[in-house]
Amino acid sequence: MVGSANLNVMIRTARKAGRALVKDFGEVENLQVSAKGPADFVSRADRQAEEMIRADLMEARPTYGFLGEESKEIEGDDPTRRWIVDPLDGTTNFLHGLPHWAVSIALEHKGQIVAGVIHDPVKAETFFAEKGEGAWLNESRLRVSGRTRMNESIFATGVPFAGKRTLPATLQDLARLMPESAGVRRYGAAALDLAYVAAGRYEGYWERELHPWDIAAGIVIVREAGGMIGPIRDGHDPLRDGDIIAANGEIFEKFARIIRHRDG
Repeated sequence: MVGSANLNVMIRTARKAGRALVKDFGEVENLQVSAKGPADFVSRADRQAEEMIRADLMEARPTYGFLGEESKEIEGDDPTRRWIVDPLDGTTNFLHGLPHWAVSIALEHKGQIVAGVIHDPVKAETFFAEKGEGAWLNESRLRVSGRTRMNESIFATGVPFAGKRTLPATLQDLARLMPESAGVRRYGAAALDLAYVAAGRYEGYWERELHPWDIAAGIVIVREAGGMIGPIRDGHDPLRDGDIIAANGEIFEKFARIIRHRDG
């Protein structure tokens, strides 16, 4: 696929950051046995990746704004366009030496996500999409799963940890969904969960209280792969409010009814 100039900048930047992070990831196993542990090292790698991404994107498009996980938001001279970046989605996986994490870059225009890239350097998989142009994994076109039966479908979510207030709601979700489904996965990287819905690896995904950088790129990739995105609570916007349901069109309503049961 030949994408726009913006998309090509995003892909190039994500892959460059991914190469740097892979080198850092190779050091994590050695640090696991140190007295201090790898947490400080990983935090530094995360920040450095964002600095690299910000520098490259701002050099390419100096008038755009920038919203990243690790730094203060930059308001661009062009108020209609903004980069939204997670330099290392799946930080806890990275910290523990688990090879499931990604770089996520999205472009917002007038409040809408118009392009997204999710790059998994460990598996050499780059998921990307532009509004109206379809979704891709490397050189292959992406389509969501065509499964129509809940009991044949696999779902993904993030199970809250460390006392997060959304844990009770998620446990109730699981109690209702698991008897109706073929299983639920929790892999610890929201961007990749959305990318996997787009690729048909999962039929659906849901989670609460996420940040824009967790889901921005995945939203456009799922939609361009033929999937549906919606809020958990009526009147909410997934990008603004951080609660999201994503699924193929065949099961979206069935799946959403189960998840929304508690939230009304």
